[in-house]
Amino acid sequence: MRQTHGGKRGYYLDTEGEVMENVNISYLEERKLVKRWGGPTPALANLAFTLVIFAVTWWVFQDPRGILRLYTPYVGYNYCRWLLIILIWMAYIFDFWPFNRAWLRRTHPVTKGLVLSLVAVAVMLLLIKGFFESILGNYGLAYFNPSRLTALPGITTFFAEEYAATACLMFAAIASWLSPAWVVAMESEPWAKMPQPARGVSIWVLTFFLSTIVYFLTMHSHMAILYYPWQAFTAITPPYWDQFAQTVSGNFHIAWIMCCTVVVWFMEGIWERWPFGLIKNAWSRRLSLFFGIMAISFALCFFFWFAQELAWGEAIRGHRRDAAPDWRWLHVGETAIFFLAPALFLQFYCGNWPNKYSTPVNILIRTGIVIVAGILFYALYYATSHNFLGTQKGFSHPQQFPMIPVIWLINIWLINHWFMDNWPGWKTEAKTAVEIQAEHRRFADEPLWEPAMGGGLVTGLALGVACFFVAIWAIPVISQSITLIK
Repeated sequence: MRQTHGGKRGYYLDTEGEVMENVNISYLEERKLVKRWGGPTPALANLAFTLVIFAVTWWVFQDPRGILRLYTPYVGYNYCRWLLIILIWMAYIFDFWPFNRAWLRRTHPVTKGLVLSLVAVAVMLLLIKGFFESILGNYGLAYFNPSRLTALPGITTFFAEEYAATACLMFAAIASWLSPAWVVAMESEPWAKMPQPARGVSIWVLTFFLSTIVYFLTMHSHMAILYYPWQAFTAITPPYWDQFAQTVSGNFHIAWIMCCTVVVWFMEGIWERWPFGLIKNAWSRRLSLFFGIMAISFALCFFFWFAQELAWGEAIRGHRRDAAPDWRWLHVGETAIFFLAPALFLQFYCGNWPNKYSTPVNILIRTGIVIVAGILFYALYYATSHNFLGTQKGFSHPQQFPMIPVIWLINIWLINHWFMDNWPGWKTEAKTAVEIQAEHRRFADEPLWEPAMGGGLVTGLALGVACFFVAIWAIPVISQSITLIK
């Protein structure tokens, strides 16, 4: 049986094991990951494998006591953040183009992981050193090039490198929200049926353009106030968020943008795009999901800000450490990333467990697991990380930047899951046509509304409100009872 849709083909097996082809099936969709061993052994094996890689690569590239010592922290964060977005571009936007499907299927996972990772690093260096530093930094905006900044009076080499890295990494941070959001929420439209590389280039150009607009609206004014006198001729100074956020720092935008990045992957993974997948009209579904991600992210952002006030008291404008509004907004983003790691681990290595209940119940249980795991991860990190990462003890120490090691670990998991097919704990097989169709029709036959759902809706709303007030009560109690950093 054969179906032809034009362009680059994706293959899967029909119910009789015959090869079929469908241009709309990505490599990540067509593959089926099968455990090599029973029980939790594959997940534990992959966890051990990725943690070893993390330890070695952290020492070589990031650790302040190690070899390259990129953790300054912003120089290291710049490379870390750009590697993340390039992995997303390769797997989600370009569907591994220019590598063909035969090579992806037949190449050993270790070889594939090494080759694709080297390509990602090469693209990363080309963008950072070639485009942002050499082209934009020399012919457009001086703050992208450390050499240009050191030529200005009063800027040392250290701060020049930190400022340039900050500008560059924030573009990557914005793109790491918008690029996957266009695939997850907008379903790659209106280019979904185009072959690669036309589809990938179209999505890349659009999201790069949107990232540029968002960058100038959120971070350009932040860069303009880093040099005194403030560069009022080239940017709005003080920035428009000054009074609302209680700070002129762009960390206000880092907070909600990081939450957007996290919620995109919640929606793609543990939430399975529910309930937006129930919307039958295609463009209503896409737009609702795209802006729904933003709405959830803003709610999460302000909750994390409120949680800090419950735990540590109100922010004090002019304070230089943990009470400073600029650090509080930064810590909102840092807090969010602690919940992304367990969500991805649950999706990648635990089969998005559980799956046997109704969709809302499955999502509720997964969300509960992620909340508990994220809180434990947060506590473990701040209590112990300074002992083995080379970072400094404390919440708000300038050398304590948890987004770097956590995203570094997430990058390794993405390489292991996307590039290496979850080796060594899993092996790949081709999905059958029935399995592919079942995934694509996940919500197609579910009703939008039935009277019987009313009780569940009311119960869910009541539980949500109750959990909110329990959190408001518990946060200050726990904060006063437990000392993470001694």
